[in-house]
Amino acid sequence: MYDADVTSSAKPRVAIIGGTGYGGAELIRLLQRHDGIELVRVTSIDRVGEPLEAVHRNLGRTGLRFEEMPVDQATIGVDVVFLALPHKVTAALAPVLAQTPAKVIDLSGDFRLRNPAAYKAFYGQTHPHPEALGSFVYGLPELHREAIAQARCVASPGCFATTIALGLLPLCRRGWLHGAVRTVAATGSSGSGAYASDGTHHPTRSNNLKTYKVLDHQHTPEIEQTLADALHIAGHTPGFDLLFVPVSAPLSRGILANSFCEVPASVDEDAVRDAFAETYARAPFVRVLGGKSQAEVIAVKGSMWADVSWTLGPIDEARGIRHLVLTSALDNLVKGGAGQAVQSMNIMLGMDETRGIDAVPLWP
Repeated sequence: MYDADVTSSAKPRVAIIGGTGYGGAELIRLLQRHDGIELVRVTSIDRVGEPLEAVHRNLGRTGLRFEEMPVDQATIGVDVVFLALPHKVTAALAPVLAQTPAKVIDLSGDFRLRNPAAYKAFYGQTHPHPEALGSFVYGLPELHREAIAQARCVASPGCFATTIALGLLPLCRRGWLHGAVRTVAATGSSGSGAYASDGTHHPTRSNNLKTYKVLDHQHTPEIEQTLADALHIAGHTPGFDLLFVPVSAPLSRGILANSFCEVPASVDEDAVRDAFAETYARAPFVRVLGGKSQAEVIAVKGSMWADVSWTLGPIDEARGIRHLVLTSALDNLVKGGAGQAVQSMNIMLGMDETRGIDAVPLWP
């Protein structure tokens, strides 16, 4: 329980708003072992008064219990607040978040987009505070590290958006991303949240593969916005067309994305390798595997690693292009979720961005 004694700590104090879901559980797991901060409060609207480890049984004794309190009270006396609430819930909190002096990191999709029309189209409702859109820095360190360092409020990226963008950012840097971009990405069931539905119920998912939200997934405008930003930063004009097909896969963690692009015929294996090496020279969690060893989910499970690889096809002489397939893999709950949020926190607090989140992947 957070009390007056905790405020004597020299370490930054951290609270989690909404701690009973998978995102909250992963935040607790990572922050409990982080030696640079102190987790002092976790709130929830259910399981109130119970120890954290009674709900998330992978945790040891945390000394904390789930508390129920308004967000404006929950932010008192803390330096950093993580919002692990459902989409459409966090959006209503914009006025409260604007008043708190704490740094805010939101794991929902409610402040990722800058365009209110895109939010309404893909999230199914008008944003209650459209004036707040664009006030959060988009928390993808591989693209916005310097802005995150100066930010008070960060919108942590979605899992699909992170996976797909990391595969495509090198093309943006070189100005190769144009025309048709077609992406198929398979995800584990934990991305659907802690509460079962018809589509996530284990008997129907464990031996099944199926598409869902075809061409209509809420991460589509987020990916488009991120890639357009990357092109602008590199001095190139956006001119691509993204079609995204998500796939429900029979695994609990992980995302594997394959993006199909066309690049100039002059682009060879060395040029692709140089583009990836240049883009991720300062990215401690992105492993560039190259064109021989392909990214796979098992190699990143439980970790912050994002693996990227590619396959360069033959030259189409008639069209003057080559086909390029970008493959990327990460753990949707870590680099694609809570871990990336903690990475942003580290950057915001001026710490080494790998601090507390550099554990090696689980195998197998």
